[in-house]
Amino acid sequence: MSRIGKKPIPVPDKVKVSMQEAVFTAEGPLGKEVVEVNPLAKVTIEDKLVTITRVNETKQARSMHGLVRALLANAVTGVSEGFKRHLEINGIGYRAALKGKTLSLNLGFSHDAIVDIPEGLKIEVADQNKVTVSGVNKERVGRLASQIRSIRPPEPYKGKGIKYAEENIIRKVGKTAGGK
Repeated sequence: MSRIGKKPIPVPDKVKVSMQEAVFTAEGPLGKEVVEVNPLAKVTIEDKLVTITRVNETKQARSMHGLVRALLANAVTGVSEGFKRHLEINGIGYRAALKGKTLSLNLGFSHDAIVDIPEGLKIEVADQNKVTVSGVNKERVGRLASQIRSIRPPEPYKGKGIKYAEENIIRKVGKTAGGK
């Protein structure tokens, strides 16, 4: 039995969940999330608890058990609390600015890198070198943060570039300090 799959999902008071055929819907104060449920998993909703069981014991059903539970838990958490990824920009002259529905990044290139903000996601810029990506869908928040980071990933010698706030960059010693 999957350790993650067998845990019930508690539903907060401000969130409404429903299941129609193979579609799970969660509505809360931050928005609405719809998740298609794999037919190998069976979802039951009772007394503010969502439980997932599998239809049979095949290898594919066992693997879907934990996945479906994680997707539904992320949907419930997303509509009640939301998800955030914090990015830091390090480097002299490197900065970020919001311009309408785009994020403009000055990262030492000959031109500014422009990132379009997708519908349903929010970007906040604090003091030009801290960027916060937030939204209801965990996958979309993580993907946008990853795309922003990939424009100028941190380099190991001076640490210049865009990194996640919780990320630790392992520094390398330059060739002059290496010795013989």
